Amino acid sequence: MYLRQGTFSHLPELSDAEIAAQVRYALLENWPVSIEYTDDPHPRNSYWEMWGLPLFDLDEPDGVLAEINACRATFPRHYIRVNAYDAGYGRQTTALSFLVQRPPTEPGFRLDRTEDRDRLQRYGFRSYATEAPPGERYRD
Repeated sequence: MYLRQGTFSHLPELSDAEIAAQVRYALLENWPVSIEYTDDPHPRNSYWEMWGLPLFDLDEPDGVLAEINACRATFPRHYIRVNAYDAGYGRQTTALSFLVQRPPTEPGFRLDRTEDRDRLQRYGFRSYATEAPPGERYRD
């Protein structure tokens, strides 16, 4: 399974040069950048662990790339994403979010269907990765 999440989810993996170009764009728009990681990418899991603090007052993407590489080295089997926050008046939302790393294998999700009263069908998603405890979910 290939997780599709974020701004560039249907494009091939971004190279470090392409990541730097997107981070440069976010910095030129005065959007602070943050880095997050998780081993549970469920679609409703919108609160990932934050790597450090948001990176304010940067002019060049080199500092962000250094933090991305440090996060990659610490969590080689996690999903890592970059977020850019637009704090402009009337916006105040995530303006850009994209994955910069995924685990070597992505086990996917299971669709659970249950039947309720009056033949009503209810559906739910469950990640196969969550069958293992946190920190051991993406072992080869």
